Amino acid sequence: MLELLPPPPTDPLWDLTYEFGSDERAERLNLVLGVYRDPSGRTPVMAAVREAEIRLAERSESKEYRGLSGNAAFNRALLAMVLGPGAEADRAAAVQTVAGSGALRLLADLICRTRPGTTVWISDPAYVNHRPILEAAGLRVRTYGWCDDEGGFDSAGVLADLARAGRDDVVLLQGCCHNPTGADPSREDWAALAELAVRHGWVPFVDLAYHGLGDGLEADLWATRHLAARVPEMLIAVSCSKNFGLYSDRTGCAIVLGASDRSVRHAETALQNAARTLYSMPPEHGAAVVTTVLEDEGLTALWRAELDAMRGRIEANRSELTALLGAHGHEGPARSLARQRGMFSMLPLTSQEMLRLRREHAIYGTTDGRINIAGIPADRIPCLARGIAAVLGTR
Repeated sequence: MLELLPPPPTDPLWDLTYEFGSDERAERLNLVLGVYRDPSGRTPVMAAVREAEIRLAERSESKEYRGLSGNAAFNRALLAMVLGPGAEADRAAAVQTVAGSGALRLLADLICRTRPGTTVWISDPAYVNHRPILEAAGLRVRTYGWCDDEGGFDSAGVLADLARAGRDDVVLLQGCCHNPTGADPSREDWAALAELAVRHGWVPFVDLAYHGLGDGLEADLWATRHLAARVPEMLIAVSCSKNFGLYSDRTGCAIVLGASDRSVRHAETALQNAARTLYSMPPEHGAAVVTTVLEDEGLTALWRAELDAMRGRIEANRSELTALLGAHGHEGPARSLARQRGMFSMLPLTSQEMLRLRREHAIYGTTDGRINIAGIPADRIPCLARGIAAVLGTR
């Protein structure tokens, strides 16, 4: 049987990560994977998470199954955090998932069960796993533009492209800190997108993975909440990997909003059934940690302070890199980087130039130019700026 398997495509991000692992240069710098690192280059366990784990260990009495929806208290806490104090949570349901990627896949399966062959629109460029997840679920994928010529959000172009999406379509939007570009819509742009969804009838599908790391937790959730208040139906995939640092604990949830209690309950059951055939039930530990943090005022305050500190470090990294690129005479790329938000930034380099950056300067980013701003050790930013400037200077 296995001899019949054709050569499958490999994952580009992990291919680069493996290449980095075999690179013996001492100065090598890995900016491929989207993980937060502190100034020394470590990915720390947040203090609020560590305290929650201690409390859980002290009171742990059982590891009994939680059920197909996972941890119900976690689902309630995520609904409250994402949708905020309003009526929207009353017409929503959440199912715990295996991280944000699992939420994307469960919701993609829900779309396919509801309308097989539905077209889902994704941005170009998009998170590297969006298309594979959607197509694996049996959905059709179309793209809409995202950035203008200077690397900022192309408001007019996006609205024009999505005006072609119809009532039977779904539009995948990243709620904040766009991956891979770091270019985000303004609140006015989000309001225009919400009006377009209402007018044309397409369903927003929000991927929420970096909230708290752009402009602050409440500000980063504004777009999702605004859409939820305007549209009759909506899907949301939520990840706790980045803002709680629970990368390997694979913690997330899938949220559905509907116009009636009946439709929401049917969707919740469909999500449970899909989960049952994929992995049965999600892992408990990360969800219990998040619940413990969000249900305790002191831990919530500590977590939010840590999240703000992480966001501050990301902003400082971006500002320093911007200033150094400008000092090297590359003011255009510096201006583009300065407008971006979140963990990632797109360098204005071609795939061949990114290859040169890797081979000549031991700096690893993705082939399309994405680098992890949140992963730069504090003392390596000047080295990164020199490498980028050197590649730009040979054009």
